[in-house]
Amino acid sequence: MQSWKHVVVVLFGVVSLAACTESTDQSASKPSYDLTEPHVQFFHALRQLCGNAYSGQRIVARNDEREMLSGNEKLVVHFRECSDAQLLVPFHIEQPEENSWDRSRTWVYTLFSDHLSLSHDHRLESGEHDPNTGYGGLTVAPGSAKQQLFIFTERTGEKGEILGWRVEIVPGKRYSYGTMADGHWTWRVDFDLSQKIAPPPAPWGHE
Repeated sequence: MQSWKHVVVVLFGVVSLAACTESTDQSASKPSYDLTEPHVQFFHALRQLCGNAYSGQRIVARNDEREMLSGNEKLVVHFRECSDAQLLVPFHIEQPEENSWDRSRTWVYTLFSDHLSLSHDHRLESGEHDPNTGYGGLTVAPGSAKQQLFIFTERTGEKGEILGWRVEIVPGKRYSYGTMADGHWTWRVDFDLSQKIAPPPAPWGHE
């Protein structure tokens, strides 16, 4: 893991995340991508899911004492908006006690020639941006066509752990999203890619 920390120090303050509010149209300065690069292959594996929605299969890990999910909610991921260099992927969470859905979260994956970024677009039900929005991470290592780690450069853990998000795809089987510390899951939810479901309504702010 020491090599990660060296790369993070080099990149910290040099590479900035693409803002959630940026247009998905990147035709003005369209870079070329090396299709042999793992991060490009990973992006295209996600892009193959464009237009499809899938149900959450299970919560696999929850070691960081998060209270976002109790474990009995229905979960839906929707690969809703796709361009050559950006994917907007809403995450819908059922609220059984209120007989409603939380449609506030959209994951934004952006492809660059040498890395990927992941940012979180959080909205209020009115469509306005939540005060806690726009945070995310970027890849600083090649990763693989099935797994990428998005490093949160703004802070580290109490013991100096590298923090961020871990995302995996096993085509036809599962899509996994969660948080990590030094590469190990601290929270994770899986989605079942073996069966498509009806697409949900638009996420808040993206109608």
